[in-house]
Amino acid sequence: MTTRTAFVFAGGGSLGAVEVGMLRELVRAGVRPDFVVGASAGAINAAYFAGAPHAEGVAALQALWCNIRRRDVMPFSFTSFLRILLRRQEHLVHNGALRSLLQRSLDYHAIEDSFLPLHVVASERVTGHEVVLSRGPVVEAVLASSAIPGVFPPISIEGRELVDGGVCSNTPIAAAVRLGATDIVVLPAGFACAVRTPPRGWIGHTLHALSLVVARQLVQDIEHFASRVRICVVPALCPLEISSYDYDHCAALIERAADTTRSWLHGGGLRAEPNPGPLVFHTH
Repeated sequence: MTTRTAFVFAGGGSLGAVEVGMLRELVRAGVRPDFVVGASAGAINAAYFAGAPHAEGVAALQALWCNIRRRDVMPFSFTSFLRILLRRQEHLVHNGALRSLLQRSLDYHAIEDSFLPLHVVASERVTGHEVVLSRGPVVEAVLASSAIPGVFPPISIEGRELVDGGVCSNTPIAAAVRLGATDIVVLPAGFACAVRTPPRGWIGHTLHALSLVVARQLVQDIEHFASRVRICVVPALCPLEISSYDYDHCAALIERAADTTRSWLHGGGLRAEPNPGPLVFHTH
C-alpha cells in the first residue's frame, strides 16, 4: 500500500502561531507531507506552506506571524458595532484587512497552483455541512474557512454561503482520510488551559469557546480514526495562558512550540501512539 502523508492544521485564532513552531521543526527533521489540509486559522498556515513547503517558506511564515497584530486581522470599529445594533449588517468585523494580508502574503492565485496539493475546509452557512475547497481562488477559500459566524461576513463560492471551517470540522482529520491519507500529522493550536480570567469582549469569548470545541473534537476524531489511519499529534502547549484573541505573544508561542516539538521528535514521537492528553479539557 502506498503511503500518503497529510499535514492537518487546526484552527485557533492567534494560537495558530503555535503551528509555525511545530512546522519549523518538522521540516528541519525532514518530515514531508504529500498534501495539506487546513481549517480556520490553520487554513492560513496550510495555504502558505502549500505554496512554499521548505525551510525558507516556514521562515517567511514565522516572520508574518511575528509581525501580525489584531488590527491586521480583526479591525473592530464602533461603526461596525452600531450597524449591527441598527441591523444593517450581521457581522462585527469586515474582512478587508485580512483579505489584504492574505493577498500580500500568498504568492499564488489559485489553490491548484500551489506547490503541494492544498485542501481548505469551510462550512455551509445554513446546514453546517463540510465543504472541502481544492480549487479556485486561494484567498477566497481561506477567507471562507476563517469566517467566524457573527464576526466576519460569510463568503460566497460557487453559489454557496460559506463560514468558518471550525463549525463543521476545525481539525479536519476526516477530510484528510477521505482525500486518501494513510498517515496524518496533526498540528493542533490547543487552547488556553491555564487562563485565569475570562476573555474580554464578544470576539474574545467566541474564539475561546471555539478553541475548546476544537480540542474536544480533535480528541474524538483521533479515537474514531486511529484504527483506520496512522495519526501523529504534535504536542499542544500545556499549560497555556494566552488567549486565542491575543496576537502580542506570537513570537514566544512559536519558539516554545518549536522546543516542545523538537523534544517530541527526538523522543520518537512520530513512532509513538497518538497522545491527545493536552487537548482533553482541563484547567490548571
